Amino acid sequence: MCRLLGYLGKTIQLEDLLYKPEHSLVVQSYQPQEMTAGILNADGFGVGWYDAKKEVAPYLYKNILPIWSDINLPHLSRYAESNCILSYVRSATPPLAVDLGNCQPFTQEKLLFIHNGFINHFRKTLYRPIRNLLSDESYQFIHGTTDSEHIFALLINELQTNPEISLTTALKNTLIKLTQLAKSLHTYFSANIIISDGQQLIASRYANRQPVPSLYWLENDSRYSDGVIVASEPLFQGNWQTFPQNSMINVNNNLEVILTPLE
Repeated sequence: MCRLLGYLGKTIQLEDLLYKPEHSLVVQSYQPQEMTAGILNADGFGVGWYDAKKEVAPYLYKNILPIWSDINLPHLSRYAESNCILSYVRSATPPLAVDLGNCQPFTQEKLLFIHNGFINHFRKTLYRPIRNLLSDESYQFIHGTTDSEHIFALLINELQTNPEISLTTALKNTLIKLTQLAKSLHTYFSANIIISDGQQLIASRYANRQPVPSLYWLENDSRYSDGVIVASEPLFQGNWQTFPQNSMINVNNNLEVILTPLE
């Protein structure tokens, strides 16, 4: 069960999220506190960020090493800065491979996507049904073998099929379709997701059975007064708010947080 985080707000250095907090993402990789499966997140990591001054695709840095073993990341995280950051540390679901193709964030044009959760017995249950719902273009997007990338492909398919809809609606529709598929095949899944286009964060805490993995958000904190953080676990002591089970939030570029329940 991976750990993830997203940030939108005033420009900060990557290390402000990855290293500096007492329960930073690096610490969560080897000492997580609220995982529902597994004990470590040592199967790779990734970080994606945007350049607020340029209309370009997001930047990515990934590795299959545990995040604490990467000697380049501390230097990169002191140099790179952004107003929108997504990152995660991976605990691979057996038997999925540990390779760069399976490392998140996944990206498509301006989108970044990270997922904490799983589809139970993915290869035997929703692997083929998800692919059957995809257009040829969305199908060709998949390069790895993870359930996470297939969920992202399903979301991309929503956006391509209905280009007028918002990211929030696309994510909601994706979760509805996953729920319908899972019900028809008598399986279960969890989908804590953060997605961004550099201008907004959309995040969900969702599962079609208990337990639902943890997810929090923080706003108007003295340490990050001009930013909103979404994270699997609180990074430090503060006024963290717990996502209600089966809900999602949208954080727009004015840092307004809109909470929406998911039926």
